[in-house]
Amino acid sequence: MAEEAKAANRLGRGLSALLGYEEAHLVKPAAPRGGPRTLPVAQLSPSPLQPRKNFAPETLEELAASIRERGILQPILVRPKGEDAYEIIAGERRWRASQMAGVHEVPVIVRELTDAQVLEAALIENIQREDLNPVEEARAFKALIDRFSHTQEALSRVVGKSRSHIANALRLLNLPAGVLTLLEAGSLTAGHARPLVGRQDAEDLAKRIVEAGLSVRAAEDLVRAPPAAKASGSTHAKPEKDADTLGLEKELSDALGLKVTIHTKGEAGEVRIAYRTLEQLDEVCARLKRSAA
Repeated sequence: MAEEAKAANRLGRGLSALLGYEEAHLVKPAAPRGGPRTLPVAQLSPSPLQPRKNFAPETLEELAASIRERGILQPILVRPKGEDAYEIIAGERRWRASQMAGVHEVPVIVRELTDAQVLEAALIENIQREDLNPVEEARAFKALIDRFSHTQEALSRVVGKSRSHIANALRLLNLPAGVLTLLEAGSLTAGHARPLVGRQDAEDLAKRIVEAGLSVRAAEDLVRAPPAAKASGSTHAKPEKDADTLGLEKELSDALGLKVTIHTKGEAGEVRIAYRTLEQLDEVCARLKRSAA
């Protein structure tokens, strides 16, 4: 727990430095260091260096509703990109939601940052919010290493993640495209995917893991099972689900807009709801509370 707290503190200091609240090794002071100002949304554009590529429509709608009611509480971090044009460094989701909310001007903080600093800032913000899927995170790590000559050890200090976490994330990029697609969609977690790295049958195993709704432990058992057991389906790691259970999973997933898996043992069992953002978790909790009221 102490290590996690230290990591969180490092993340906070890194982003605070970029926002101009304090100094850190991540970025040199910008001059001048102005405070927040407002700019028309039309003058802002997304950065090609932004590691996050997927923005869930339902969470954007929720944020847009919040902006209509309360406004934007945190300024968007931008850098100049020509006359009356600015590139978003951190806060693209707020910018997109503002347009959906019909807001014409947004608060911003303008900073003169290099490409490396832009990528670092965007990566740190998304890690703090846990918004990146495993593939987006791994690709951002790789870009910092390949394009800006970061070592894994130096990168771990910048983003507040352990070197082993970064190494494991980068290993995921060796998976076939089909497995990466399942990771990006949230159908697989990094824990499910790691045992598949280096396997020639990785795509087939990944599909079986998703179809059976296996836990990480069960997925590891499936990968370790002898080839004959996998072919015959005799491994205990791949439980069969009846059509009613699969149908109920789909019905609940469609209703919530999130992946729902049902695991049964006789008449008992458990229901798992996978979420990728705190906003999605809040929405699930709110629905459960409304149902219980």
